[in-house]
Amino acid sequence: MSDSKNVLQTVVDSQVQFLTKGAHRAPLQNYPSDAGLEYEKVWFPAVGGVMLEGWWIPRPSATRVILCNHPMTFNKGGYPGSKPGFDAFGLIDVNFIPDYADLHKAGYAVLAYERRTHGLSYSNWGETSTVGAHESRDVAGAMRFLSTWGPTRDLEVALDLRCMGAKSGIAAFKNFPQDMAPARAFVALQPVSAGAFVARAAEGAGVDLAKALQEFDKGVWAAIVLRAGDLFPQSSAAQVKIPTLVAQVKGDMFADAPKDTQEIFDGLGASEKKLY
Repeated sequence: MSDSKNVLQTVVDSQVQFLTKGAHRAPLQNYPSDAGLEYEKVWFPAVGGVMLEGWWIPRPSATRVILCNHPMTFNKGGYPGSKPGFDAFGLIDVNFIPDYADLHKAGYAVLAYERRTHGLSYSNWGETSTVGAHESRDVAGAMRFLSTWGPTRDLEVALDLRCMGAKSGIAAFKNFPQDMAPARAFVALQPVSAGAFVARAAEGAGVDLAKALQEFDKGVWAAIVLRAGDLFPQSSAAQVKIPTLVAQVKGDMFADAPKDTQEIFDGLGASEKKLY
């Protein structure tokens, strides 16, 4: 194998490994009680039966509940980036509790849950990640829970979903439209596709992107029996027809985010939408 083919294969293998098997569980280190919020643990099944754990943060007199999730490798409390073994994104701790506190202060109840194979939720088969494809079942399961559970069944629902969690939400609108029908608004934070990560890695290694994506498709099939296209939210975006805010950083060092996010945004079926 030539040096160029070796480099190409190394790039592809690293991206397949990271995106399908890189979601090792981060320990919880932040809790709602840190901000003086009362909460209780709740458990509910995803579509298909995988059990998920969440925090229910009630708000007296609330008429709306915000459904929150998290990026890949994170948990419902954030991410311990300063701890050994969890520095893939830099030595930065992320804390979601202030976000929940702000939502609570604004009058919303909150349900924050952990996606499969993350935190204290149960696993996808083989501890794998599908970059939103199977995780869409988690979003739909959370929506079913909110629609049937006593404290939430009469509340309006809005979505505050992050990164791979946002991609899961976009996919859920296509895969489970009836379950997603109660959602009234959607904040999608950094919903980049798997291809954006491959594009950034290919650019950094100086390899041809088209060839990298072709080999990535083969690698994804071998790892999780899905096609690479199943990991791209662009194919589901047209089914999102509720008011949607998409937010993305321009200088993402891990993904070719601006082009990818623009494609997702342009594909949204919502008549009321904004890209920030």
